Amino acid sequence: MTRIVHIPAEETLLAYAAGTLRAPEAAVVAAHIALCPESERFVADLQALGGALLGSLSPTALSADSLGRMMARIDADGGEAGAELPMNDMSDLPEPLRRYPLGPWRWLGPGTRVRSVGVPKDGDCRVLMFSIGPGRKMPQHTHDGVEMTLVLEGSYRDESGHFGPGDFEEADTATDHQPVVDSDIPCLCLVALDGQIRLSGLVGRMIQPFVRL
Repeated sequence: MTRIVHIPAEETLLAYAAGTLRAPEAAVVAAHIALCPESERFVADLQALGGALLGSLSPTALSADSLGRMMARIDADGGEAGAELPMNDMSDLPEPLRRYPLGPWRWLGPGTRVRSVGVPKDGDCRVLMFSIGPGRKMPQHTHDGVEMTLVLEGSYRDESGHFGPGDFEEADTATDHQPVVDSDIPCLCLVALDGQIRLSGLVGRMIQPFVRL
C-alpha cells in the first residue's frame, strides 16, 4: 500500500470534525480520510473529545418554534434529494464520493480532462475531478481562493513536494505552482476549488479569458 505523506492541516481536520467546512471542502477531506487511517484516527479522537465536552454541558431549553423550523428545513432540502440524478460511473472511488453524480468529461487541453462532481456548491466553491496524462504539466497558476486537492490515482510533483494516492494538498492565494504528472498512468485528482485559477506569466494572462473551470 502506498504510504500517504501529505495530510490536511490539523486546523482543516478540526473544522471537518466540527462540521464547519463548506460542503465541497468536506467532501474532499472525507474522501482523503477514507484512504488515510492516520487522518481517520485523528478525526475520530476529535469527535470523541467534542462529544465528551457536549455531554458535560448543562441542558438548554429549546425555543418554542425549534421543531417547526427544523421541519421547514427538512422540507426545503427534501425536494432535491428525490430528483432524478445521473449515475456515478466510477465504482472504485472512495466510499464518500460514490453517492454523488458525476458530470461528463470535458476536454481541457492536450491529455487533460475535467468533470464536475455533484457535491452541493457553496458560493463559488465546488468539486471537480481532473484526469491529467503522464508527463503533462498544468499551467503555472495561483488561485482566487482555497484549493484542496486529493490524489486518487497516479502522482504529480510541484514546488511543495511529491503527491501520490491519498495525498492531500492545500493551496491558497499565496500559492503559485505548476503541477507536473510524473506517474506512468494518468493522474486522477479530486479538487475543491473556490473561484478560478489565475494563470501566471504573460502567456497565462493572454489565455486566461479562455480558461474557465
